[in-house]
Amino acid sequence: MQPLIYARGLVKRFGSFTAVDGIDLEVQPGEAFGFLGPNGAGKSSTMRMISCVSMPSAGELRILGRDPVREGPAIRARLGVCPQLDNLDPDLTVWENLTTYARYFGLSRAEARRKAGELLEFAQLTEKASSLVEPLSGGMKRRLTIARAMVNDPELVLLDEPTTGLDPQARHLLWERLFRLKQQGVTLVLTTHYMDEAEQLCDRLVVMDGGRIVAEGSPRRLIEDYSSPEVVELRFGLEELAGYVPRLEGVGDRVDPLPDRILLYAKDGDEAVAEVHRRGLTPSSVLVRRSTLEDVFLHLTGRTLVD
Repeated sequence: MQPLIYARGLVKRFGSFTAVDGIDLEVQPGEAFGFLGPNGAGKSSTMRMISCVSMPSAGELRILGRDPVREGPAIRARLGVCPQLDNLDPDLTVWENLTTYARYFGLSRAEARRKAGELLEFAQLTEKASSLVEPLSGGMKRRLTIARAMVNDPELVLLDEPTTGLDPQARHLLWERLFRLKQQGVTLVLTTHYMDEAEQLCDRLVVMDGGRIVAEGSPRRLIEDYSSPEVVELRFGLEELAGYVPRLEGVGDRVDPLPDRILLYAKDGDEAVAEVHRRGLTPSSVLVRRSTLEDVFLHLTGRTLVD
């Protein structure tokens, strides 16, 4: 099948600054595809090119088989976009936000009303149809924004940080709504800073850093390729941790010191803990857990704070 997104050597420059530096990617129909990366990695610039609001500086890009430079309006008519910040109309009701937006895509009044009813039910907002936007909770606003992105029955939905700022209950409800869209055959492309969200939603993802793709694969494959099956977290109270690192060398596959604890990456966490005790070390607390996508992310992009 023809990929819905196809990029080869894609570049985006802003003056002398290169935000996206020659990336290749393909997104297939029906996939849930994710972009991970620290601030400034190039995720948003890539999403803006995919959504046809920012033109590439170099390279090849095809969206839905079309050229975004020459056919931007035709592509945008077939996209659904959920921006990072809700841009709902506060002067309109929940119902009017959907029906008015539907009219922009050429739906008749009857079609717009029918579609609004379907989407309110999908977003679990039917009882809020007559409410203005402002009194809605953050989770309700995000569900409404996603529902609005679906009024034109898009083939491809772009979601920029879809659950930022939501409480756990709202996040899980939104995940369930997005999973239902994927089951219906909608292709999802999202950026997120939540590693658990990427693991829950994405079939495949890329990790970006410095404008380039540094890793690509399914969440499970990335964990297998760039981390160990288990991680041991060791804490030593208020003591200086630097002195413990040499004494832990060779325990497991890798030792990663943090400001407040030391991480040991190992195939067998319990055996690694036993080896720590055999070396005469007595941590104040020990936690053995499975390796996660966050371990992969920090390994690939580093732990330096990026503003």
